[in-house]
Amino acid sequence: MKQELIALALKAGEKIMDIYLHDDFHESIDFKSDHSPLTKADKASHHIIDEGLKKLWPEIPVLSEEGKLMDYEERKQWNKFWLVDPLDGTKEFIKRNGQFTVNIALIENGYPVLGLVYVPVQKVLYWGDAEGASKVSEGVETPIKVKQSDTDITAVGSRSHSSQEEADVMSKYQVEHTVAVGSSIKFCMVAEGTADLYYRHGPTMEWDSAAGQAVVEAAGGRVLLPDGKRFRYNKESLLNSSFFCLGGLRFLN
Repeated sequence: MKQELIALALKAGEKIMDIYLHDDFHESIDFKSDHSPLTKADKASHHIIDEGLKKLWPEIPVLSEEGKLMDYEERKQWNKFWLVDPLDGTKEFIKRNGQFTVNIALIENGYPVLGLVYVPVQKVLYWGDAEGASKVSEGVETPIKVKQSDTDITAVGSRSHSSQEEADVMSKYQVEHTVAVGSSIKFCMVAEGTADLYYRHGPTMEWDSAAGQAVVEAAGGRVLLPDGKRFRYNKESLLNSSFFCLGGLRFLN
């Protein structure tokens, strides 16, 4: 399963880059009904991943940001399903800063059991499952672990979103360094130990966080609700609440 999923993500990433580097790039931008941006790259990546997953594992349903959103009455019967964001960080894609990703996660009984995050511009892929977490760069796979330290704390946050609540969390954890990064790259930084904390207050969707959570947890970290409970999926509303993504830090509520 691992190699097939990686090949699928690389194929989607290659198509995204074809559009990203094209001369008529800005003509590919459209908007959804909620005024959030949508590009040809979102649609093309969705098509590749959705078609590939259904061909390889027809028995496992697919829930994708750019696909048909199933009613909860149907979804609540799912014990296992793919949760996909074919292009996470569309705003970063439009800004052409390279900080966008392909996210694929497998959810079982409400929790991500494996996930991959691919960064097409960097050609770097992060993987997490029951065997552990790893980073694949230039064809070399290297195990990764969260940083086990509560000193010299680095927090990573959104490039496009911020809040007073996030500032309060930074103060509580005595954060010494902050880094602004787009998309699910933030989870990967915590997973590989280049950041200790990512706190998100404000709207995200389940497909924004699932693959990143799988990678972080496989690397020894945690993704928690504000009450300290583990973050879970396939809720009636697909909108996420606030969450903490922690490396080796103790949870502070």
